Amino acid sequence: MKNGDELIDVKEGMAIGRKNLIAGFWVMASFMFLGFALVYLRDFAPGAAEWAAQYGTGKHFETRLAHVHGTLFGFLNIVIGYLLFQIRICRKGARVISISALLGLLMPFGILGEVTLGTSPVFVLIGAGSMTFSMLLFGFAIFRHKQA
Repeated sequence: MKNGDELIDVKEGMAIGRKNLIAGFWVMASFMFLGFALVYLRDFAPGAAEWAAQYGTGKHFETRLAHVHGTLFGFLNIVIGYLLFQIRICRKGARVISISALLGLLMPFGILGEVTLGTSPVFVLIGAGSMTFSMLLFGFAIFRHKQA
């Protein structure tokens, strides 16, 4: 086997997946906190009725998208990190999967950037594509190395 085609062992899987676990827990907690802020804005803040009236449009809708995708993508990074501990796949694939999943976190942060700073949606697209790519690649890697 070529150098990148060698299967990772548990220790190397832990080293690669650890980054996803750490980022996943931090991002998931952050976007869960955003969910609490959204509840406050909807029910208790001054102007709550106006905020609730924008439920399906504007900044309210975009912020809810960021909350949902941030929590989901944080969770996906936790799952990926854990599975990299458990499943033996090729070294190169494990690194690409890990980095792609971490880049996927650009999507929810990109949505927040659009809402708060007016940034370009390019970060949303890069993040969405990266997370989708990491899922496809992980599925392929598991299928390819099913005998290991």
